[in-house]
Amino acid sequence: MDYTQEFDDNVQEQPADSQSETYRTIQLTGMYENWFLDYASYVILERAVPEVNDGLKPVQRRILHAMRNLDDGRFNKVANIIGNTMQYHPHGDASIGDALVQLGQKELLIETQGNWGNILTGDRAAAPRYIEARLSKLANDVVFNPKTTEWKLSYDGRNKEPITLPIKFPLLLAQGVEGIAVGLASKILPHNFNELIDASIACLKNEDFEILPDFPTGGSADCSKYSEGLRGGKVRVRAKIAQYDRRTLVISEIPFGTTTGSLIESIIAANEKGKIKVRKIDDNTAQNVEILIHLNPGVSPDQTIDALYAFTQCELSISPNACVIINDHPVFCSVKTILEQNTKNTLELLRRELQIRMSELEADWHASSLEKIFIENRIYHQIEACETWESVLETIDHELQPYKPMLHREVTTDDIIRLTEIKIKRISKYNSFKADEQIKGIKDEMVEVQNHLDHIIDYTINFYRQIKKKYGKGRDRKTEIRNFDTIQAVEVAANNEKLYVNRIEGFAGTSMKKDEFVSECSDIDEMIVFRENGTFMITKVTPKSFVGENVIHIAIFRKNDDRTIYNVVYRDGKTGPWFVKRFAVIGITRDKEYLITQGKPNSKIVYFSVNPNGEAESIKVLLRPKPKLKKLTFEYSFAELTIKGRGSRGNLLTKNPIKQIMKRDNGISTLGARDIWYDEIVKRLNSENRGIFVGAFMGDDKIVQFFANGEFKLSGYDMSTHFDDGLVQIQKYDPDTIFSVIYIDGETGFKYLKRFSIEESTPSNKRLSFIGEHTKSQLLEIVNDDFPLLLLEFETKNGKEVSDEEIDVDEFISVKSFRAKGKRLSTKEIAKYRFLEPLQKETLESTNKDDEDTENEYFVSEENQQIDENSTDKPQQFKSGDSPIQMELEF
Repeated sequence: MDYTQEFDDNVQEQPADSQSETYRTIQLTGMYENWFLDYASYVILERAVPEVNDGLKPVQRRILHAMRNLDDGRFNKVANIIGNTMQYHPHGDASIGDALVQLGQKELLIETQGNWGNILTGDRAAAPRYIEARLSKLANDVVFNPKTTEWKLSYDGRNKEPITLPIKFPLLLAQGVEGIAVGLASKILPHNFNELIDASIACLKNEDFEILPDFPTGGSADCSKYSEGLRGGKVRVRAKIAQYDRRTLVISEIPFGTTTGSLIESIIAANEKGKIKVRKIDDNTAQNVEILIHLNPGVSPDQTIDALYAFTQCELSISPNACVIINDHPVFCSVKTILEQNTKNTLELLRRELQIRMSELEADWHASSLEKIFIENRIYHQIEACETWESVLETIDHELQPYKPMLHREVTTDDIIRLTEIKIKRISKYNSFKADEQIKGIKDEMVEVQNHLDHIIDYTINFYRQIKKKYGKGRDRKTEIRNFDTIQAVEVAANNEKLYVNRIEGFAGTSMKKDEFVSECSDIDEMIVFRENGTFMITKVTPKSFVGENVIHIAIFRKNDDRTIYNVVYRDGKTGPWFVKRFAVIGITRDKEYLITQGKPNSKIVYFSVNPNGEAESIKVLLRPKPKLKKLTFEYSFAELTIKGRGSRGNLLTKNPIKQIMKRDNGISTLGARDIWYDEIVKRLNSENRGIFVGAFMGDDKIVQFFANGEFKLSGYDMSTHFDDGLVQIQKYDPDTIFSVIYIDGETGFKYLKRFSIEESTPSNKRLSFIGEHTKSQLLEIVNDDFPLLLLEFETKNGKEVSDEEIDVDEFISVKSFRAKGKRLSTKEIAKYRFLEPLQKETLESTNKDDEDTENEYFVSEENQQIDENSTDKPQQFKSGDSPIQMELEF
């Protein structure tokens, strides 16, 4: 557009008066609209948004093009690369340097040397004069091909640059991109290298596929709302946090988009606000992330992990927004559409390469055939009598007439001129046999190329497989895909305040330090307040607020708590009968008053108790004397009363006036054991029947967890319990349960069998190995049947088959400590093994199993250098424990 012309069209000259000179009025109408649109289009197309076919922004494309021109297999100074790129990119060295560092840190197209910064810590790269780079082998294989590249002039017209690079790989989805333009933005998350290739192959086969983000920083991601990367989607990413010991947490992977520095700052900020309680933070990050979080004494590690996810950058929400340039226009589309477009583009590029190669082969065949005819038939002798150049050409053309039907295309003047340029030395040393072999080789390659063209889809699939085979090693998925549970901030916030109450005046809050202390709380908690007049309410904890006079109970409210039961005796009206009721408060509207009584004036609560686990106590009721009333005392047990809603009237206790009510005993819980399930998707316990049933728990019951590395751990059944990676089996702990284990001993390499039970004295929340401390020991299988039956299949020996063997595990080896080494399964070479249906026995018979000395060997750990003296060979009674959750072992 000619901006000067447009500007001149909007200028109007005004006549001058006697006192002033001529001046001009500039009409702004249309200028903003046109110029802003041009500017926005320029930023979108030339700066911020990537092209769909090669997945590159212009600056990235120009960097790769400049590196290709410089490429000689050796590293080049980044400063030199930046200088050469400025021939094509008009926006200065800073933007080129930043873009080059980002490309290098992705470790796909560029090999780096020197300090290129750290995406984990956020450290910047060294100055361009100190670091070097070169194109990777992958880049040379899939990015460049001058024969299929379309070119345009650079910004100053001195050089040529590619419109798009002929990239035969979904680079855009592998690298990801983020750019902000005028009026729109693009954010495409990175995906896994091998998964993209598999998806491209599935696309070529017309099979359905799904691709999910994979971040270089690792961590875990919930992609349930990813929506294929479209606008409005969301990905939740979390750091990988594990319990190092009882007072220490370790962060080994961080969420995408954060650094260790920013993550630690967010933890410190949450600690200063009182959301979490942390004593010290150590950052030991080098090649891998290692952030140690030291907790204060008495702080729950599981609750702190949840609080880190709720209040710090340990959990982030990323909103993708896939926007690409298609046909010079920005288009919002899904990552699935982008992959399909990339796959289609790769297929067409491979087709064009084959077609170009076919044309080259045809030209080679034509030239070789002409040369063979020219030399073998001695046509060059016929031109000796020619006096002019035209006659030479006409003579050769005339002599070639009998052979032209053998050729695939017409003989052109250029072909004849090329024959005249053959040197005498070549004619004298011409080898007809070698010429035939060369022509045959060309024909064979033409047949092969034509076959590829006829089966272009199979050829493209094979191309992708070769790329995966050559470059896919070491590019496994780093981010774990899983569903996250919703963490309630109120439930995991650390107690950073103290709640006080003045029961008579009816005020409660955290600033009333001279009044009665209630409990510790956080500043985002809610409190539940019961009053003597039979009303209650839930309100937010504040420094000081009015909650009503004559408070009989105040506490921190936990939403959806159906285990806390309130036992109440109330008087209905001023002289009415006395009722008794039991109820729970699960969830109600904040700051709204609710009735426990029936709402009659002067109703009053005369007895109130709070029972965290649904206990039903007994009370003794003393009545006021009155005529004809013989029995002045009686007892009542709340266990006789059904738990109902808070609005129920309750049961009649007495119609006679009550003088006093006394508590006789605490009673026991009427709620019974709590059924617990384990959800493998979110890796959490729940009581909502999600996942696999673990067992019914109450009191001090525990859970036993087994891991793929041959360790186990005892833990409680709190819903906030975190489960470590590698969990293969989980069940309710029973000290009488016997576990049978097959494992490979790392020292000898033999398969061993052992049986053990876990003693009640085993410490909780500590991982202990039951296959020894050797690093090469490997767990194969674990069962908890009382009397397992094992089938062994052996390798053939000297061409002879060895018969299978059934082992009664109970007879084979006795129950020992989990530290015992066990007994070697067999001296023969075992091919396969499997557990059969367990045997049915009423009692375990006493046997003496001293067949091998290895049975009495024990593992000695660094923490316990003594042999377990609790192990015996005495007869024992066994009973089956709860059914375990058995998960597949993967090695």
